[in-house]
Amino acid sequence: MKYIIAALAIVAATPAMAQDKMTLLLDWFVNPDHGPIIIAEENGYFADEGLEVEVVAPADPSAPPRLVAAGQADLAVSYQPQLHLQIHEGLPLKRVGTLVATPLNCLLVLKDGPIQELSDLKGKKIGFSVAGVEEAVLQTMLGEHGVTPNDIEMINVNFSLSPSLMSGQVDAVIGAFRNFELNQMEIEGVEGRCFYVEEEGVPSYDELIYVANPDRMDADKIARFLAATEKATQYIVNNPEKSWEIFAATSTELQDELNARAWVDTLPRFALRPAGFDAGRYARFEAFLKDSGMIDSLNPVEAIAIDVTAQ
Repeated sequence: MKYIIAALAIVAATPAMAQDKMTLLLDWFVNPDHGPIIIAEENGYFADEGLEVEVVAPADPSAPPRLVAAGQADLAVSYQPQLHLQIHEGLPLKRVGTLVATPLNCLLVLKDGPIQELSDLKGKKIGFSVAGVEEAVLQTMLGEHGVTPNDIEMINVNFSLSPSLMSGQVDAVIGAFRNFELNQMEIEGVEGRCFYVEEEGVPSYDELIYVANPDRMDADKIARFLAATEKATQYIVNNPEKSWEIFAATSTELQDELNARAWVDTLPRFALRPAGFDAGRYARFEAFLKDSGMIDSLNPVEAIAIDVTAQ
């Protein structure tokens, strides 16, 4: 893989500085959400921290957290909402860093369609990709507008969120990312509109996080990884156009209008302090899941998230 070759070349050039190896599993194929990771590699920030990071895109997007829990990788990119549930399932995982520090999820409708208010969804069809947290999110959002779960029909559209909406198969979709699906629809000539989860009663949360097995992790290596991605994020913020050029040059598949637009929309959402976290945010989301009936008990924040730089 390109990133491994680049890192090995740096090792060969400076034999006196041995690189510590790490494996990072992504949540999906490489896309603008992963900007700080790729820029940290391309700009040599991982090497500066004495790290050789293998970045792996998963064949199964649901597998990375479980592989990390089983000791098959050092880190995985995952989602705060899912982490809460996985810990309650007994997986040995903790959040050790943040990649995207705001929700990306939204309830997406056609801009000029029949759904102008969430109350208009009564008696309508809503598409989804993954069951679980989305149900609690949707229940809260609609409950604020007098719509109950019995008032809607949920349809599993797999990962065809925007196509199912544009084709009229459903009236809305939950789980669409505001930085991708909105742009995808506009490129195809159909404008969409997002109802933002954090504006409709759902506690704000970190969309993308780094998770590790607390019993197996090397806190020092993770702290250095986060220092490199923090430097990369600062570079992206200071040099948005140049950083896009560096990012896009790593793969021809990234060099299209959708990814270029998504880069711009994702940039202000990257965590400026990936190691730091808001304990109250994690406590509030844990309480939200319990109130929604998704979990039976409350875990303390220290069982969910940690600052590895303080270890």
